[in-house]
Amino acid sequence: MENLDRGVVAVTVSGGVYVGWRMMGYEYTGTNSDTSYNVYRDGTKIANVTNSTNLLDASGTAASSYTVTCVLKGVEGAQSPAAMPWAQQYATIPLTPPADPDATVNATYTANDGAPGDLDGDGKLDIVLKWDPSNSKDNSQSGVTSDVFIDGYTLAGKRLWRIDLGPNIRAGAHYTQMSVYDFDGDGKAELAVKTAPGTKDGTGAYLKTGPAAGADNSQVYRNSSGYILTGPEWITVFDGATGAERATISYPVARGTVSDWGDSYGNRVDRFNGGFAFVKDNGAATGLPSIIQGRGYYTRLTVSALTYRKGILANNWIYDSKTSLNTNGAGDHSEMAADTDGDLGQEIITGQSTIDSAGTLKCQSGQGHGDAMDVGELIPGKGISVYSIHEGLGGEDIHDGATCKLYFNITNPGTDTGRGRAEYVAAANTTSASCDGMSNNYCADGTAGAPTTGSNFVMYWDADLWRELENSNSITKSGGGTLLTCASCSGNNGTKETPTLTADLLGDWREEIVWRNGNSLMVYTTTDVTTNRMYTLMHDPTYRSQVSFEQSAYNQPPHTGFRIAENMNPPPVPNISVVHPQP
Repeated sequence: MENLDRGVVAVTVSGGVYVGWRMMGYEYTGTNSDTSYNVYRDGTKIANVTNSTNLLDASGTAASSYTVTCVLKGVEGAQSPAAMPWAQQYATIPLTPPADPDATVNATYTANDGAPGDLDGDGKLDIVLKWDPSNSKDNSQSGVTSDVFIDGYTLAGKRLWRIDLGPNIRAGAHYTQMSVYDFDGDGKAELAVKTAPGTKDGTGAYLKTGPAAGADNSQVYRNSSGYILTGPEWITVFDGATGAERATISYPVARGTVSDWGDSYGNRVDRFNGGFAFVKDNGAATGLPSIIQGRGYYTRLTVSALTYRKGILANNWIYDSKTSLNTNGAGDHSEMAADTDGDLGQEIITGQSTIDSAGTLKCQSGQGHGDAMDVGELIPGKGISVYSIHEGLGGEDIHDGATCKLYFNITNPGTDTGRGRAEYVAAANTTSASCDGMSNNYCADGTAGAPTTGSNFVMYWDADLWRELENSNSITKSGGGTLLTCASCSGNNGTKETPTLTADLLGDWREEIVWRNGNSLMVYTTTDVTTNRMYTLMHDPTYRSQVSFEQSAYNQPPHTGFRIAENMNPPPVPNISVVHPQP
């Protein structure tokens, strides 16, 4: 796992200064008595905190400086980097939109989806941001699009690099899926993404390694309808600190015959998903991360795992259904990762199908393709379950992640159920699940009348252990009022109205939200003081992998590998070690 710093965040609030910080996964022993935290203001200790990872400093001012140390079994560790209070509940990352390389088109660009990673090895999480041109297209739509750009930003607002994917990568929610993590163990994250002739790395140079060597970068392969159905397809690993190309190989699953994917005009062949997961290498659990890229999820479903180690990018395994697994399609517009069977390798969940951590089909529910899913401990004590809505069959289900056994299933043939969500959001004994077009909200066991979850995003925000609802530019309580609104902020991806990113980026275990606001990103953090204490969610392997998939196609919120709710069991002690930056 990433060797994160203490993540101290301080915010000037009514009554003083709110201060929050990380508990590391390796500092948690399963009991609160072993670990406490000393908080220092301007070099003077002001508190020893035993029951949380935040406090309100009533004597703090805007000029105060805060550091935090961990006291583990009576031994005090090193001081954290100092943090000065924010003047408001958010930090601003200024952005400079790209200019359209084709001045005759002159598309405008808006900030789109983001993925976190420690790009420069300083222990602080950074953001890899995809830019969306105004002429981007859904795969079902014809038309030429402008280039896709990807930037690397620190949370402090520094742009590290900009990559231009070029004219042979089409723009739209289904094409460019980013795999961001430290794949080679050097303490710095990399970006892996689909590329083609015409792609320029973060130094402004055309790609030049592997099959990209000697490529004709002036060739444009798109046809008169704007689809790109011929020409080379690659995947490239880029350096996180500089954006420079590190390695390029052929994309693991070539397009082949376009009609094999379900249509002949180019819709289904170019539907991709991507992130990272701790899958197995040659059948063995190594604990090392793999790049995950998925292509297709209707007639043909593929998932590829690749490794990048010691400068070499290589295929680990490829799952290919070859033919439809059922008449309704076997995958979703998203993917997630979780260890469903306890063998220390994460499975890839494509909605109604689970691909084993070694790259074979583990199971399939038979309920077909859907537009949204949740993967986590959705039924207390049942391990990893999958919630999915149905497009062809209508309705929703929750099934076991390892066996695909259905716990709860409602169908409504002829209805395309477009939205749904499953999460612990209010005082109920089980997960509540809501679904557009259905007359009731349901619990995971099929009981009607559960508290509403909304149907867009969810996140941890206030002082309790229930998860809050997020939609467009606001955070609300299930059955309650609005907790936060950014009136000038916007959601992404049309009617989906999803944020750029939600993740535990700073402070305690609760999540930050990143919204776009014109030519800037707004990073909001909570200031609610809580006595609930957990290690950073980014040191839970399930949550960390799922955060990487959050940006993929139809964005879905991440879940932990254990149940978080007011009557939860203590979190499991994570079986992790951290990677230290190389000299």
